[in-house]
Amino acid sequence: MDSHSKLEKIMLNNCELTEKSCSVLATVLSSKTILKEMNLNNSRLLDSGVKEICEGLKNPVCELKILKLSSCEMTDEGCSAVTSALKSNPSHLRELNLNWNKLGDSGVKNLSDLLMNPQFKLEKLDLYDCSITEKQCLILTSALKSNPSHLRELNLSVNQLKNKGVNHLCDVLKDSHCKLERLRLRSCKMTDEGCSAVTSALKSNPSHLRELNLSRNKLGDSGVKNLSDLLMNTQCKLEKLHLYHCSITEKQCLILTSALKSNPSHLRELELNWNKLGDSGVKNLSDLLMNTQFKLEKLYLWDCSITEEQCLILTSALKSNPSHLRELNLSWNKIKNTGVNHLCNVLKDSHCKLERLSLYDCGITDVSSLTQCLTNTKALQFLKWLNLSKNKIGDSKQQLIDVLRDSNCKLSFDRDPLPEVPGGSIARNTWSLINKR
Repeated sequence: MDSHSKLEKIMLNNCELTEKSCSVLATVLSSKTILKEMNLNNSRLLDSGVKEICEGLKNPVCELKILKLSSCEMTDEGCSAVTSALKSNPSHLRELNLNWNKLGDSGVKNLSDLLMNPQFKLEKLDLYDCSITEKQCLILTSALKSNPSHLRELNLSVNQLKNKGVNHLCDVLKDSHCKLERLRLRSCKMTDEGCSAVTSALKSNPSHLRELNLSRNKLGDSGVKNLSDLLMNTQCKLEKLHLYHCSITEKQCLILTSALKSNPSHLRELELNWNKLGDSGVKNLSDLLMNTQFKLEKLYLWDCSITEEQCLILTSALKSNPSHLRELNLSWNKIKNTGVNHLCNVLKDSHCKLERLSLYDCGITDVSSLTQCLTNTKALQFLKWLNLSKNKIGDSKQQLIDVLRDSNCKLSFDRDPLPEVPGGSIARNTWSLINKR
């Protein structure tokens, strides 16, 4: 490869690479190029293939900024090889993705040595489902604490951190030099003690955070209280808040939504799936939605026990301030035909620009009002994805088919990202525009 090569990115994710391919990639990395990104996600590299690539990563001419090795079937041996290679050439990398690989003790040790190196200025670290233990979390967070100013995104979701591991992370979050913008701790086996520690730590350093995911952990009263204090802080500019399956009660939902009401201008994405909003939570959320300062774009309320009456309250609020919302998910709520009729009042508004609407398993039997609304308004020009799966819509199915023939229709048959269902399993083969029963 000549010295003037203009190759900037190698995108080989979801490719069946062999060890021979990895050897070629190592040669590319060892050549004088302007290569900045390599994406090998979802490739069966195994430890042997990764070791080949490491020969290139070690080379001083390699100036790679982004390395993605998610789900490459690496064990701790492969992860150790990668992190060891990066230790010998630390100054260029800004993004590292090792999701769905087993990091192991040696991988954690090498990565921690990297994180402590002042030359290493990593900004984004993804370690989703890497079998990280409480003890390993202590090692990682101790390293981050010694050099906290560069990291902007950290994903430790689906690791067995538990309360003890998270407590160590809190020491980093409290540090005034920490400027973390995105923190994802989904399914980390935290109880209310761990969630309370995290939210308390964030309260002491609130100005940088833009995204927080504590889903599938038990938030508890103290966690809700601390999170609410954070949300009320005028320095807090959180844009994305994910709290699905957090055992949030109606009382706790009231506290959280009240906090959002006092500082409404920043949030763009809110996920409260599988929590009990109750009448008071729905009422406060509706007050939020009516606030012209509140410019929410994505609202996820799967399986929140929302009734037909509560749906009326929510949609009435949306109707009064419809121009910002782009995605609404009310799946697994029995809003029935009445709820759909209320939603039509929002869709009919000329200011409504909703692009994605999910009503999976909502007890709907008739969508004639919806199809009429889509046909006779501008809604069809904006709506790109509609999910009515697992609703017995019967004869009105044909009306939806007619909608698809409209020249203004932009609706897609593409599947939505598959959601988890309670219990952790996946709802497969159910997502489509029209229920086929």
